[in-house]
Amino acid sequence: METATRYRFRCTLTFGDIYGQIIAWLVILFISVASSLALMGARRPVFALATIGLILVLSLPFLLFAFVTTLVNHIEFQPTDG
Repeated sequence: METATRYRFRCTLTFGDIYGQIIAWLVILFISVASSLALMGARRPVFALATIGLILVLSLPFLLFAFVTTLVNHIEFQPTDG
């Protein structure tokens, strides 16, 4: 009869691995706010709010994809003794 091999789950993700992604997303947020403030000055508050919403809605899936793929790349399964 065969014995089942046991594995240890290990996550090697550190803050430094996602630091660049967070910085890039913050840059996108600041650009969004800057563009909406420019539109507010042009007396278009509806367009300003729509600009913020559009940029956030379009950037969140890319941020989520980057986080998830980075996390999956840092998951390891190591066989254990015993």
